[in-house]
Order: sequence, then C-alpha cells, then structure tokens
Amino acid sequence: MKQIYDRNYPVTSILLIITSLVFALMFLFYGFQYSSTEALSYFGAVRGYTIQETPMEFWRVFAAIFVHIGLEHFVVNMLTLYFLGRQIEDIFGPWKFLLLYLMSGVMGNLFVVYFSPNSLAAGASTSLFGLFASVVVLRYVTRNYYLQQLGQSYMSLLAVNLIMSFLPGISLSGHLGGLVGGALGAVILPVSGERNAFSKPKRFLALIVYLGLAAILIFMTFQRPIF
Repeated sequence: MKQIYDRNYPVTSILLIITSLVFALMFLFYGFQYSSTEALSYFGAVRGYTIQETPMEFWRVFAAIFVHIGLEHFVVNMLTLYFLGRQIEDIFGPWKFLLLYLMSGVMGNLFVVYFSPNSLAAGASTSLFGLFASVVVLRYVTRNYYLQQLGQSYMSLLAVNLIMSFLPGISLSGHLGGLVGGALGAVILPVSGERNAFSKPKRFLALIVYLGLAAILIFMTFQRPIF
C-alpha cells in the first residue's frame, strides 16, 4: 500500500486502519497467544450461547467484524478488503459503502449466533461476502457494462469461496448470512447512476425483509434452549 490513508477511498482506508489496530492490540495484550480463545473473546469474537446467556454481550455481533483469528486470516481478509473495498466504494460511494459493509457483517454474525451457537467466530469475511453479493445482484438489473462484467467476475469468486466455506474451521453460516445481508443491501441502497435499478417499493420491501430477518433471528436465539 502506497499510503495508510487514501482520500479517494476514505471508508476502505478507515476500515483497514481500525481492523489493523485491533489486530495489533490483540498481539500487544496477548503476545503469541493473540489467537487464543481468551484473546478472541476479550476483543469481541461472537458466540451464540454467550450472547444468549448474557444479552449485554450483543455488541459482539458488530465487534466481531473487526477481529481476526490468526495472521493468515487477517492478511487474506485485509488484502481482499483493500482491493474489493476500493471497487465497491467507487460504486456505492463512501457512506453507502460503509452501511453495506456493516449490514453484511452484522447479518453474517446473526446467522452465526443462531445457526452455529457453539462456534467462536470472527472476521471481516461476513462483510466481504456481502460486498461480493451486492455487485452480483446489480449485475442482473443494470445496463452498465462495467457492473455487468464485474458482477460476472464476482459470481465466480463467490462460488469458489462458498465451496471453501465447507472446509473445517470456516464459518459457513457467517458467510451465507453476509451474502444475504449484502444482496439485500444492494437493493436497499441506491447506486449513483443506477437509481432506477430498483423502484422505491422494492427498496422498502428489501429493508423490511432485512430488519424482519434480523428480528426473527434475534427472537429465535433467545427462545432456544441453552445446552
């Protein structure tokens, strides 16, 4: 990276800086045990049963987006965010890109909370899957050749990464949740030059679906027996 903060991509830069600072603090606090269960829990990794037992721990659904499990996990996700984030920030603009990133990550972690309650999960990949999914959705409604080609490329990458999500130690539920959040986000958030891609009623419906799905997952989580 030529510089730490790029004024042309402010949100991507800030996300990279915050996530890197969290990783550095994990190492500072825990040394080479920075990927231990204790370290991950302290910095905000998400575990469904923990949140179910202590609702005040719900902040983890947000915080886990910025926590990573080991150096390889961190480096791969940050490289992906660096290149992918710049493209998506160009498409949506800074503030809508930030909202899309957070919407995808939170939905991914809500999926983890309900569908994989005993797993300790963290990472930006929930958000990254959402970013991929958002452009794949736009591919089918836009006449913009660049978005069509980009969406086609992302579709292939998304398929490969979904297959890899079945490997041990990877959160399939988190990736699927991020994908759902990003797909809905692409409908909800208007893209410059493509504001007519979805009508206002469709955008409103997608927002209701997103909020409704989040509410259902939260409700079902707290209704579930704790084992």
